Parts: sequence; structure tokens; C-alpha cells
Amino acid sequence: MDRGCNTSAGGRRVRPAIMAGVACVAALWAIFAHALPPEHEMRRLMLATETAVKAENWREASEYLNRLQVLVAEKPADYLFYRGRVMMEAQHFNEARSALEKYVEAAGEEGQHYKQSLLLITDIEKRQAQSVQAAVTGAAETPVATIESAEGQAGLPDLKKLYLTPSATTALEAHLNSLLGMSAWRGDQRIVKEDAPADVVYKVRAAEGEIHVQESRRNPQGEMAVSTQAIGVYGISPQVRSACEPTAPTCWVYDPRDGSRLLQLGNNRERATEVAQTLGRLIRRLQTPD
Repeated sequence: MDRGCNTSAGGRRVRPAIMAGVACVAALWAIFAHALPPEHEMRRLMLATETAVKAENWREASEYLNRLQVLVAEKPADYLFYRGRVMMEAQHFNEARSALEKYVEAAGEEGQHYKQSLLLITDIEKRQAQSVQAAVTGAAETPVATIESAEGQAGLPDLKKLYLTPSATTALEAHLNSLLGMSAWRGDQRIVKEDAPADVVYKVRAAEGEIHVQESRRNPQGEMAVSTQAIGVYGISPQVRSACEPTAPTCWVYDPRDGSRLLQLGNNRERATEVAQTLGRLIRRLQTPD
């Protein structure tokens, strides 16, 4: 065992207390991770998660859910309910709603948490509607002359030069597609080969008053299913939100129309933020064309 976890007074090779504590916890998890067969370990972690949720110890519950996430074992429907509860407490409302909806679908009316899940989904829906309304109202009240930030204005000439175009709209579209290509989602994030295609890829195209979003998603048979949707830019906020899941290698960019999930990206928070900001800049540009 790594003796760096020794925190006794006589051990002078000890790291600072906080780092030593983190290292010890990680080491202990590694030691006991395979102490039980996966199906029994899954049940143990589910019981621990249930206990933490009942005690409203959300941080501890999140840690157990993280361990369940990577455990190779069939998880019960209650896993989705607890994941939804923890996500809701963390104010990751889209992730919470998705997990609770999956629980309702998997458990059905006989599920122990069926009614509570429906009530929580309704609560999330209300909060999302309030958030979207506030964003749209705020955008409508903002003077057009101050909508474009100084940073955005300064970046447009560089983007025009980079993509060899005199059009700000074309430059933003090209830049967004470049970012989306680098942010493509893969089911297995551990090994990314340059010649290995991603599992979810997006491409956008700007049109008059709307943005077309094309999604190519690989199905279980290895075939790419392609779908396209158009987003009208008028009446929506150009403040596009993104967030990364704490229990999965995924970041999301949310639809400015209703706050639902729009783009599923790889686990890179900075890049997801840049995708959201660039999409917002493109929306703003189309709302106030030259």
C-alpha cells in the first residue's frame, strides 16, 4: 500500500492533511472496488445512495452515484430516481428531468417513487419556464446597441480573417462548426483515435432568421441516424447555457427556446462554454443583421 496515506504524527513523509485525506480515500476506493462481485457491489452502493439521499447528504450521494456510474452491472430503476434527485439539488435541471423521466418510463406506475417523480418533473418544468421567460424578457429589455459585447466585436475581424470571409455570419457559422467538430461526443472517452469517428456529431447552417442544426448519431448497429431541426432566432435569448454532468463524461448545450438539451458534447467544459457562446453570438448576429 502507498505509505503516503500515513497521517500519524511520526510519519514525516506525510502530505498536507487535505491532500493526504483525498489520496487515502482514492486509495481505499481502489483497494475495495473489486472486493465484491459487481452485482453485490451495485446493491451496496445503491443502499448507501438511498441512505445519503434520505439524510439529504447530497455530496455523499453524488459520490456514490459516481461510483455506480462506472460500475459494470445492471442498475435498478431507483438509480435513475436518485440521480434525478441529486441533479435537482445541484440545480442541473435538464439532467434531473431526463433521469426522472427515464425512471418513470422504466419503473411505471408500480414504481416506489412514481408519484414523487411526476411531481418533481412538474416542479422542474415550472422552474425552467420561469428561467426561460426571465431570459427572454431580459433580452427584450436590453438596448440593441449594447447587445454585442466588446469582446464579441473584437473577435469578429479575427474570425473573418481566419475563415477568409467578409461576412460576420459566415465566420461565426464556420467557427461554430469547427468547435463542434472538436467537441464531438464519443461513448468511450478513454481512448480517442484521430481516425475513429465520433458517436454524435453536429453541423449548423445559418439561414435568414433561423439556424439549422443537423445531428448525426450512431445507433447500436453502427449506422449514423441523421436528423435536422430549425431554430427560429426571433423571440429567444442569445444567452445560451451549457453545463457538464458531474456523473457522466458529457457536456450539454441547452436550447435557448425552452431550456431542453440541444447539443451533446464531449467532456470538455471550456470548449462546451465556447460552443454555447459562439451559438449565442450567431443568434445575436441573425437577430440584428447588418
